[in-house]
Amino acid sequence: MLFNSIEFAFFLPIVFLLYWFVLNKNLKNQNILLLLASYIFYGWWDWRFLSLIIFSSFVDYFVGISLSKTEKINKRKILLWTSIGVNLGFLGFFKYYNFFAESFAEAFTLFGASIDPNRLNIILPVGISFYTFQTLSYSIDVYRNKLKPTKDLIAFFAFVSFFPQLVAGPIERATNLLPQFYKKRRFDYGEAIDGLKQILWGLFKKIVIADSCAKYANLIFNDSGDYSGSTLLLGAVFFTFQIYGDFSGYSDIAIGTSRLFGFNLMKNFAFPYFSRDIAEFWRRWHISLSTWFRDYLYIPLGGSRGGTLMKVRNTFIIFIVSGFWHGANWTFIIWGALNAVYFLPLLLLNKNRQHIEVVAKDNYFPKFRELFNILITFGLTILAWIFFRAENIAHAWQILTEIFSKSLFTLPTERPYTILLLLVVFTIFEWLGRDGEYAIARLGKSWKTPVRWLVYYLFIITIIYFSFANSKQEFIYFQF
Repeated sequence: MLFNSIEFAFFLPIVFLLYWFVLNKNLKNQNILLLLASYIFYGWWDWRFLSLIIFSSFVDYFVGISLSKTEKINKRKILLWTSIGVNLGFLGFFKYYNFFAESFAEAFTLFGASIDPNRLNIILPVGISFYTFQTLSYSIDVYRNKLKPTKDLIAFFAFVSFFPQLVAGPIERATNLLPQFYKKRRFDYGEAIDGLKQILWGLFKKIVIADSCAKYANLIFNDSGDYSGSTLLLGAVFFTFQIYGDFSGYSDIAIGTSRLFGFNLMKNFAFPYFSRDIAEFWRRWHISLSTWFRDYLYIPLGGSRGGTLMKVRNTFIIFIVSGFWHGANWTFIIWGALNAVYFLPLLLLNKNRQHIEVVAKDNYFPKFRELFNILITFGLTILAWIFFRAENIAHAWQILTEIFSKSLFTLPTERPYTILLLLVVFTIFEWLGRDGEYAIARLGKSWKTPVRWLVYYLFIITIIYFSFANSKQEFIYFQF
């Protein structure tokens, strides 16, 4: 079920009304409702894949219970690796089987041998990368004694499958989200209104910004051989805004929807395109995944505590694994490695944490040096996104070669002025709201009620208009 669909427009109010006005006196019944609603939400695509979530939930539930009953190190390790093996086994088979089979076959062709890769027609379950990492965090934290295992089967299953963030995050930690299923929730009008505002902004990002940019990004990337360097660069800019509006828009809708039910999810995006270096960008982009890799992979590997070679090794591992998490294609691995190359100089010079505060805090405009750094970082990000969007490495190389040619200095063939104006307006909203939880969190708080509601209705009308003007696009991260 898509957040930007008619089905969800009916689904959400029905669940909301049952949750607060029928089952509000019984916490367990509320959790059962959320579990059933989550399975309906996910099963709307394909009911068959519910079996994967249910099986994974059972495995990690019983692993947690079993870990609480033993202190023997060897037995605890076996239990932990059971959880890791089952979860990553499913993820590896459905997402990476064909990639490894074909790469293995291609490697043998270098030696003059020919091997049939035996490609399977495997359908990738929606959101498997997200809920796999979410349930893994539970088993790992229980193993580390950072979290007591739950005996509440319904609460645990609801935690794994919580519908607002099930298919595209944020990837919640068990230490944050699971305890919220144990506590009595009370309806908070202020929280609900704030949640609706964040949903509104998320829909604006997705339908107005991302889907509008997608139309031209797809046109230019799909026929890249027919365009000049300037047009290809414009297409890369459109994709840069598309993926941000699409993915952060999903996170905004997920976080806002969760607030309607009395849950608080972690912030997943913090205005990353205003970053002054790549290290800051990765602290602000897909925060739930970045911190997951930091805590469960980078730090266990030694982090940045060792010598230079260890720092370099760990940095490349974390970024390449992050790239591979996104998809079974060498383009994602190159994208990850390129970001590692961007990041390493900052790490080695101990400058990777020099920009912690929001840019131009308490000022309307950045300093010239800050603006320069933002533009350089944004430019490097655009170049990296070309690999992310390209069909293969050859396609990415062809685009980059044309961009860095004389045709870069010609007028773009495609010049959608309306979309460019929208991006300017969108960037202004993001800049003015950059120190909030989301861009319009504080919009109109000091305005009179009629004026404030007029602005909200303008947002709604704009969203409705563009939902008809643009063809409906699935959220990009559903494929991951």
